[in-house]
Amino acid sequence: MGKQKKTRKYATMKRMLSLRDQRLKEKDRLKPKKKEKKDPSALKEREVPQYPSCLFFQYNTQLGPPYHILVDTNFINFSIKAKLDLVQSMMDCLYAKCIPCITDCVMAEIEKLGQKYRVALRIAKDPRFERLPCTHKGTYADDCLVQRVTQHKCYIVATVDRDLKRRIRKIPGVPIMYISNHRYNIERMPDDYGAPRF
Repeated sequence: MGKQKKTRKYATMKRMLSLRDQRLKEKDRLKPKKKEKKDPSALKEREVPQYPSCLFFQYNTQLGPPYHILVDTNFINFSIKAKLDLVQSMMDCLYAKCIPCITDCVMAEIEKLGQKYRVALRIAKDPRFERLPCTHKGTYADDCLVQRVTQHKCYIVATVDRDLKRRIRKIPGVPIMYISNHRYNIERMPDDYGAPRF
């Protein structure tokens, strides 16, 4: 008589005692959870982030010439590819004075890219660019830019990164500058930002 074949059982686990099992000692046993009854007459509290005072509905009152533009790493690289002068092209787009701002994270990212991107590094070290110090740990520029823009809504964000654009669109009152058709374009910018205020 041949040996009977046994089918192997896949993904079987060792049987374990439940923490509520009677065979366990009292101290090792899991205590039954008591549900707290909610008082229906008590006031419900929930945390809502404070609405920024600079916004009049979706209109950002802090934005006005001279524009401060937060520049992302890939924006500089794509500008070089499209043969665009950063400051001049920004002025052509917005018809006003523009101050490009570079955070320490973006600078660190460009430095990490190495010898291949030395032109981008030279452009980033331009004296016309304003340097913004970072206080957080790490050099992930996307989180830094989103956090900075959430706190201070006086910036326009210049980026080509799709994920970063998606994150910034969720923040009200922050326009996005991007590259298309070999020129800079602006997204979510009302017409009368550049108009003089009386």
